[in-house]
Amino acid sequence: MGWFDRFLLAFIPLLVAIDPLGQVPIYLSLASNVEPRHRREAIFHAGATALSVGICFIFLGRLIFAALGITVADFQIAGGLILLAIAVQDLVAADTQARVAAKDFGVVPLGLPMIAGPGMLTTLLTLVDTLGVGVTLCALIANLLIVVAALAGAEPLSRLLGVTTLRAVSRIIALLLAAIAVNLIRRGWQSQL
Repeated sequence: MGWFDRFLLAFIPLLVAIDPLGQVPIYLSLASNVEPRHRREAIFHAGATALSVGICFIFLGRLIFAALGITVADFQIAGGLILLAIAVQDLVAADTQARVAAKDFGVVPLGLPMIAGPGMLTTLLTLVDTLGVGVTLCALIANLLIVVAALAGAEPLSRLLGVTTLRAVSRIIALLLAAIAVNLIRRGWQSQL
């Protein structure tokens, strides 16, 4: 099997796990009342965070899990709880700005656990075992470039929709985010049984 074939075998599962287009509405929701300069910084921070966490997991993931005595299921539950807390805060907050500090949302929750979530990290661990470090790292970088491009393209969409529509979409996304969080917690809990 050639390098490009192995790259595709790594790229496609990561594309599904990361879901670049699925990150766009979440980004728009989180960035709805944030200054444009902070939005651009958040995109960079999200990409850098996901890349850093991904590289750590490629090289140290199994060692970290073994040293801490945690499993992928534990990781899913923890990520789900973080997302649930953010979603609940968004649903009950009078203003989305109260949810997270403007310059911090790129790292948490966008970079981790949304982009670099349990799905991406467990996929990386599997791909390293089956396809090797080099191919997996290249596939990760390619996917994160797609995420950054998708998030950067979200800005024109936010201008088109307007403030009121974004607030309504933000509440709907928060509800969906809560459902995703519960799903992560449930899958992690079921894996423990």
